[in-house]
Amino acid sequence: MPTLVTEQGIVHYETLGRGRPVLLLHGWLGSWSLWRQTIEILSKEFKTYALDFFGFGGSFDRTADFSVGNFVSSVDQFMDRLGIPKAAIIGHSMGGTVSLAAAIQFPEKIVKTTVIGSPIDGESLNFLLKFSGYRGFAKIIWTTPVLLRLFLRGYAYYIAKDGRAVGKMITEDVSKITAESFFQSIGTLRATDLREEVAQIQSPLLGIYGKYDRIVRPDQADVLKSHAPSSTIAWFENSGHFPMMDEPDRFYAAILDFLHNG
Repeated sequence: MPTLVTEQGIVHYETLGRGRPVLLLHGWLGSWSLWRQTIEILSKEFKTYALDFFGFGGSFDRTADFSVGNFVSSVDQFMDRLGIPKAAIIGHSMGGTVSLAAAIQFPEKIVKTTVIGSPIDGESLNFLLKFSGYRGFAKIIWTTPVLLRLFLRGYAYYIAKDGRAVGKMITEDVSKITAESFFQSIGTLRATDLREEVAQIQSPLLGIYGKYDRIVRPDQADVLKSHAPSSTIAWFENSGHFPMMDEPDRFYAAILDFLHNG
């Protein structure tokens, strides 16, 4: 299990392949495991790195800072520690918001950015996710872990075509996080608003959004295009929040085309 020591703590990551580097960033309640198939496909042509954010998967933060801002900093440090001068970055949901912020804050390092079902404005989150950003709510949830797992497995059928696979993945990932990382990360994501800043991104930018996304409002595709007119939008008519699972063939074709030609 590869790990990297940063100023804040330990970052767990998985890597495979050779070639130009591509960073993969997971969403809230997730981990690198979201990218298992993506790694297999992209590693045939690229050097892939799938990171766990602090407080998720196998990454640990000594300062108990599980904010979106700290996740952006961890990407910066990760690239520095591994000697990656430039990379394409792909982020799902919260990971996409982190990817945009990284492209804004250190544009010399990010050559291409892909966001998948990602909020540009945190107010676009599903009301349950926004509510989860309150400490009291998070503590209540953590006192009943069995009910939480049951809820997540059931909710997975509401947010994804393959509810069984998504539910299994989410419940496994949630078992590795704490109440603090749970509420802090979503709380700071809810407060994030990059609408006025994404116009600063000069490198190629791709937004992938599913018509039936019930986690992040699909209109964030329009928000991204409106504030970053040079961006490319891939609209997935038959997908929800997980287009890599709902329409995998089209998803990977879009990603590879962007990495090669975007």
